Amino acid sequence: MSILSLDNVSYFYDGTKKNVLENISYDFDPGLIYAVVGRSGAGKTTLLSLLSGLTNPKKGSILWNEKDINKLNKYTYRSQYIGVIFQSFNLLPNLTAVENVILSMDISGKKFNNKKQHALELLGKVGLSEDEAHRRVLKLSGGQQQRVAIARALSYDPEIILADEPTGNLDLETQDDILDIFSKLAKEENKCIVLVTHSPQVSERADKIYELIPLKGTRPKSDQQSNEKIG
Repeated sequence: MSILSLDNVSYFYDGTKKNVLENISYDFDPGLIYAVVGRSGAGKTTLLSLLSGLTNPKKGSILWNEKDINKLNKYTYRSQYIGVIFQSFNLLPNLTAVENVILSMDISGKKFNNKKQHALELLGKVGLSEDEAHRRVLKLSGGQQQRVAIARALSYDPEIILADEPTGNLDLETQDDILDIFSKLAKEENKCIVLVTHSPQVSERADKIYELIPLKGTRPKSDQQSNEKIG
């Protein structure tokens, strides 16, 4: 059974009747890495926003464990079951790495025996030392900040990880390290990993690729098109 599904989903932006996404049906299963690819303007970021519950489809439905997410508490859905990794990380720069992770745990509302210890363990798991974990985010490199963002997304043990261009600003060696982390999360912890990416190296590491194709008659404009499935 798929953990997350799009069932004939279409979407258009308010003020226009031209679809960005049209009749898309994708399934996402636990234990697999998915790459969502397509040229700029194909609708990749829009798709991620729909999956995370930040945007509602104009037609069709998005199902999490066979439940329509529009009928769920979206705050609970996003803060407990879906972990989102943003392209710009969206970390609080004046907090330390461990404080960023703890804040995410607080927001989830879940109970933890020792939040700080749990946060340190997660940061260690993604390759940060204890010294680095106690540094303010401003003092960390881009690759280190990406690791903090992954640890933050994992802090409440979500079933699904959604990542927008997770290696876009990283060198190739750091990119490989980050992809190794995603691979372990999928294969060893049965997480469903969905990566939006322009990178062929990233999509090569995926178990399945969904390609979004700009719709006929639409113009590329900040991820405002879509739709096709391969793999």
